[in-house]
Amino acid sequence: MARQRKQFLLRIPPELYDVYETWAADEFRSVNAQFEAVLVDSARRVGRLRRGRPATDRAPE
Repeated sequence: MARQRKQFLLRIPPELYDVYETWAADEFRSVNAQFEAVLVDSARRVGRLRRGRPATDRAPE
């Protein structure tokens, strides 16, 4: 079964998008996957997300 994801519009400056685009290419990811990886890492670092499972594998609350 495919993982469900919440869709939303994100507006960021073009310069910031360029940073993420280059970073994503360096890590062989899409820009979308890079945004998700950075957000998950940030949420884990501050204790908002458990380390056991990625955010996309968690059961809906």
